[in-house]
Amino acid sequence: MIAKLRGLVDTLGEDYAIVDVNGVGYLVFASSKTLGKLVKGRETSLLIETVVREDSITLFGFADAWEKEWFSTLTKVQGVGAKVCLAILSVLTPVQLAQAVSAQDKNSFTRASGVGPKLAARIVTELKDKIVTVPVGEFAKEVNVNPIDQTENYEDNLVTRADDPSKMEDAISALVNLGYQRLEAYKAVNAASLKAPDADMAELIRLSLKEFAQKDA
Repeated sequence: MIAKLRGLVDTLGEDYAIVDVNGVGYLVFASSKTLGKLVKGRETSLLIETVVREDSITLFGFADAWEKEWFSTLTKVQGVGAKVCLAILSVLTPVQLAQAVSAQDKNSFTRASGVGPKLAARIVTELKDKIVTVPVGEFAKEVNVNPIDQTENYEDNLVTRADDPSKMEDAISALVNLGYQRLEAYKAVNAASLKAPDADMAELIRLSLKEFAQKDA
């Protein structure tokens, strides 16, 4: 099995790249985010997931280990093939994926080609209890946190360890009813709860609205 390729970028396509490794060209399919980091004629190093089927061997490439881990996780969901998975990874970064799953935000997934409402609902439902490990250094690069504060579990940073999770859910629902997107409401409530863990629901909603105000200022 091929796990990693290092070579020159020979060709860039809409959903693939050809990597020249000592004169041998490897066809590697990748998300638009990974492809966007490649430059024709320059050396690159890609992590590889080798998918072997009865009639083919296909290589999928990733710029970082966290994206590769999400690929492996998403393709375990019924109905999410490799190409659909790349479509998801093309519109959502690993951090955004973690947030969307934690917030049970189906709409974020429907932005990807080939993902309808039913499949999006299945994804967030099946992955809601999954933990996708963040490779060392990746979380800090993605969300600009101090490396000293890093953790290998994104939930330690993205999900508040609330004493009353239902309070947070009620606050999120209230913001959604006010017209905010669920994912944005989730992030605002999460940030507010971190600043005031003892706040009651009314105060939590007020602080969350303040988060939106500061963002728009």
